[in-house]
Amino acid sequence: MNKQKRVAAIHDISCVGRCSLTVALPIMAAGGVDCGVLPTAVLSTHTGGFEGFTYRDLTDDILPISAHWQSLGLGFDALYSGFLGSFEQIDIVGKLFDTYKTSDNVILVDPVMADNGELYGIFKPEFPASMARLCAKADIIIPNITEACLMVNEEYKEAPYEKEYILNLLKKLSQLGSAKIVLTGVSFDNERLGAAVYEGGEDFTYVSTPKIDGYFHGTGDCFGSALLAALLSGKSLTKSAQTACDFVYESIRITKELGQEARYGVAFEMALPYLMKNLGVI
Repeated sequence: MNKQKRVAAIHDISCVGRCSLTVALPIMAAGGVDCGVLPTAVLSTHTGGFEGFTYRDLTDDILPISAHWQSLGLGFDALYSGFLGSFEQIDIVGKLFDTYKTSDNVILVDPVMADNGELYGIFKPEFPASMARLCAKADIIIPNITEACLMVNEEYKEAPYEKEYILNLLKKLSQLGSAKIVLTGVSFDNERLGAAVYEGGEDFTYVSTPKIDGYFHGTGDCFGSALLAALLSGKSLTKSAQTACDFVYESIRITKELGQEARYGVAFEMALPYLMKNLGVI
């Protein structure tokens, strides 16, 4: 049996509403990955669809946690960052990447900051440029269409997309510095939804599943976590992206069948056996 992979997941904790660390930790654990966590903030709920939530900033704890890890001689097969709440946190996470980067580990950045054509209201207009600089330190980035457009100053368009529009976005994203890109929220018709996988050159690979109507919180975190677990299991980037698409699809399908309220996130827990079988864990 190969050595168990270890990941450092750098995300916030939303105590209710499945996203960020409460998604990343169980999904990667189900994929057989030892997932260490570095929480950037603690919220009573996520910020989509809930009012009056509490927010505890943990910026001052990030570097002391890392210093203790270094004293233990810890290394990681991957570092995985998601929602970062400030310019300061972006700078600190960039330093963590510099500290833990090796010749054979993976840095995955999900530049969580926007959706549906709009930057999240908590962020200043300069935030995407700062996030783009963090993406330059990554081996793989997984933005959605809105985040991609904001980082490369491209006009946002609604789906369905033309292939030329997606390829142009991917090429511009690659100029930020990341060698590999998985662009999410890509749809070329009204029937399927998926991601464009780009590893350089003049083309990309499209992976997709049937489209399910509705907006579901936390699916981006489910996608990124499943993709990284699949990648660390030995799958190619394209197969990892397809695995992640399939897992998210199953999670949404089950959520719809159960009739659960969408703002609490998808019932990914019920789809974990599917992921574990796909990755050969069971």
